[in-house]
Amino acid sequence: MSVLRQFVGTSSNTWVRALIIFCLAWAVLVYIFVAKLNPANTDESDSISNRINQALQLLEASRQRNQELQETIDTILKDNVDYQSAQKLIQKLEYNLHNQLGVEAKAEFPIVYGNPSNEPTLEYELLRRRIQTNIGELWNFFSNELGKVKKSFDHGPIGKNEDINSVLILGAEHKRSLLSDMERLRQLDGYEAWRQKEAVELSNLVQRRIHFLQNPTECSRAKKLLCKLNKGCGYGCQLHHAVYCFIVAYATERTLILKSKGWRYHKGGWEEVFQPVSDTCVDIGGARANNWPGRRESQVVVLPIIDSLMPRPPYLPLSIPEDLAPRLKRLHSEPIVWWVGQFLKYLLRPQKGTKAFLETSMAKLGWKKPIVGVHVRRTDKVGTEAAFHSIDEYMTHVEDYYLTQEINGTSMARRIFLASDDARVIDEARKKYPQYEIIGDAEVARMAAVSTRYTDTGLNGIILDIHLLSISDYLVCTFSSQVCRVAYEIMQTLHPDAGHRFKSLDDIYYYGGQNQHNRQVVIPHKPKSHEELHLKAGDLVGVAGNHWDGFSKGKNTRTNQVGLFPSFKVVDKVETAKLPTYPNV
Repeated sequence: MSVLRQFVGTSSNTWVRALIIFCLAWAVLVYIFVAKLNPANTDESDSISNRINQALQLLEASRQRNQELQETIDTILKDNVDYQSAQKLIQKLEYNLHNQLGVEAKAEFPIVYGNPSNEPTLEYELLRRRIQTNIGELWNFFSNELGKVKKSFDHGPIGKNEDINSVLILGAEHKRSLLSDMERLRQLDGYEAWRQKEAVELSNLVQRRIHFLQNPTECSRAKKLLCKLNKGCGYGCQLHHAVYCFIVAYATERTLILKSKGWRYHKGGWEEVFQPVSDTCVDIGGARANNWPGRRESQVVVLPIIDSLMPRPPYLPLSIPEDLAPRLKRLHSEPIVWWVGQFLKYLLRPQKGTKAFLETSMAKLGWKKPIVGVHVRRTDKVGTEAAFHSIDEYMTHVEDYYLTQEINGTSMARRIFLASDDARVIDEARKKYPQYEIIGDAEVARMAAVSTRYTDTGLNGIILDIHLLSISDYLVCTFSSQVCRVAYEIMQTLHPDAGHRFKSLDDIYYYGGQNQHNRQVVIPHKPKSHEELHLKAGDLVGVAGNHWDGFSKGKNTRTNQVGLFPSFKVVDKVETAKLPTYPNV
């Protein structure tokens, strides 16, 4: 059939194409009919009469297929069907024929893989992504355990450490090979076109819904949600505050009014840096405002910060909309990150001046791919919200990424974009890693310091940093940083699934003020020490974090026990909430 489709693509005579389809389909049916009447093994247990009955049933099926083929030929000749429509008709016929012919024909004539629209099943996508994740978890476990053994031999027999190093080096190469194979599997499994198309269609749907919500025909009568942008925190935190407001607006079908005049980063407000969140409805007018949750008939509801929100609705992160969940779970490894990314996509549409600044800055820096984005947080957070991580820790994972890309013998330029709130980090990296082209602006890093970040220059710097981190091929950072998480969320809007394009040195992904993050046990676990949890299949575990050594920490909601468990024995439980479906869009 693949030969047939190529012929169809080059032939201009639709009648000839249809006739060839008919003849080839009939030939296949005759082949199967003869094969059933002339078995190769005369000792098989089925009787001749049973075989004749099977053949008669097959002939009846062929008669029905013949009728469908004739109708298709008539359609093509009568309506002068265009090429794309003809291809769809051919594909439908191939699929029906494939199903009717049974196992023998499928083995002999592998026409269609998966289903007629060449879409993967949910089970296939979940399993493929689980294998990819567990390759990393397996390596985390063995490298950590071997590291412990190596440390115990620091003052032991000569040569033991060298032996362990050899195992670690070869094991790391093995891991890279497996990850490279998984990437090739994704590229070659025949579903990549569907992933690209589905990602675009889902994103377009959500963007249309948001636009519809934000641009009511009569602003004076529209219900509104008032959100004050100036939360007492940094830029990344304020972006996440705005996204939280947007999610609540979406869920309550209220137009978001983002109050941003006097914004600590830019006194002129949000609309001077990014496009307004609405073209038709930018203030509450003279309507009375009620504090959250207000009443259903309240025209304006004022939303507090997420930490003070009472009562807490079920649609807060990490929940995703129920109506989108089946598609999102199949498409994406981190549905909630994709969902948050869609609101950032709408929020961060740059004004012309901001866009020009980004383009000029990229050209000045010499930014180009391939490139790994590295974000090193220092200053106010280290020692309080986050631990100190040396530049060497980041670069270990950068090097591992490039070695994985080169596993098959290719070579590529070693390049990173380095963003930090400490200018000394950039100088240190350039001295320690001269083999890398390190793109970074020390002046931007200096303006990101606590004393100067709340200025127009500081704002431009953080906007540039997040933009360049998000469009990098891979991201190495700490998820304790909101800047890093914002970049990771935006990254999801640029790929069908960028869920594996990162390495966090500390936390797993989380959303500040989120509801419980649960994972479901799929493999039972008997604890080997008092620190480990006892798990039964089906248990829910509230996850506190991943230790990146093969184990995670959490609380078994069945037993209320807190402890460690092997990371590979659980899967994420995607939480959903019933939200408006915006049928008018």
